[in-house]
Amino acid sequence: MLTCTGSEANDLAYRIAKVRTGGTGVIVTDTAYHGITDAVSQFSPSLGVSVDLGPHVRLVPAPRKYHAEGADLGERFTRDVEAAIADLQRHGIKPAALIVDSLFTSDGILPEPAGFLKGAVEAIKRVGGLFIADEVQPGFGRTGEHMWGFQRHGLVPDIVTLGKPMGNGQPIAGLLATADALAEFGKKSRYFNTFAGNTVSCAAALAVLETIERDRLVPHAAKIGKVLLDGIAGLVAKHEAIGDVRGAGLFVGVELVSDRTTRAPDRGLTSRVVNLMRDKGVLLSACAQGHNVLKIRPPLVLSAEQAGMVIEALDESLTQARR
Repeated sequence: MLTCTGSEANDLAYRIAKVRTGGTGVIVTDTAYHGITDAVSQFSPSLGVSVDLGPHVRLVPAPRKYHAEGADLGERFTRDVEAAIADLQRHGIKPAALIVDSLFTSDGILPEPAGFLKGAVEAIKRVGGLFIADEVQPGFGRTGEHMWGFQRHGLVPDIVTLGKPMGNGQPIAGLLATADALAEFGKKSRYFNTFAGNTVSCAAALAVLETIERDRLVPHAAKIGKVLLDGIAGLVAKHEAIGDVRGAGLFVGVELVSDRTTRAPDRGLTSRVVNLMRDKGVLLSACAQGHNVLKIRPPLVLSAEQAGMVIEALDESLTQARR
């Protein structure tokens, strides 16, 4: 089913989940972002405290390995989702869905450990809820391992939502669903979208898929992503502010801290680095609970030379930001 934006895709996914399950409860991670419609903004905590969460929404801590002190993240995440399910039920709210960005992008880019989602997905399934994989940011080969982020966890979602990269800037997004998830909605609900699936947007989306396949951009993302990740990791010894470097393919998170021992976030430094990088022609942003993780998400066609430019710009920016 085609839409124009990822927000619309997630809004539609929630509608389908409610019809399929008869519930309204949604479980998301504590700094998640899933869109800006009225319904979806209610389970997008990263929009800030001025945007109210819905009473049917429960937050669970994201799997922050850097702060986990050796804990089993799969076991912990499963336990947290089970507790959220129990709390919804305690308040008379039937769970409809667990929705996650499979690379936990807004939570700080949290790729590891692969496979840890299985227990949580089994938990939501046991109570009749759906698993929605939000692939708006991690999809279309960016991880360098698979076409979709959820594949890293060995899962088949009930619903997958797509967005941003689908048309390489042209507004097109979409939703994929199993027959079981969609059947009841298809029988009972009307859905149309005036501009979704227009010929120009579809031509752009087809061109994106053809380019990913023709230019082998999935293995390219793995190869250049390693250059980028290793290069940034090489700056750790030089810059005390770098607490952690992590990533998958062409998606790298750099966590900046004021103290490596306490791992306290340095939001001010992160903002200065983002602006200095912009001045050097490199656009990135900050994410995570402490607004202290550099979100490095370059185009999939990035070259090794360009990766080197990003690393050099980051090195210079960290030095300047400390002055």
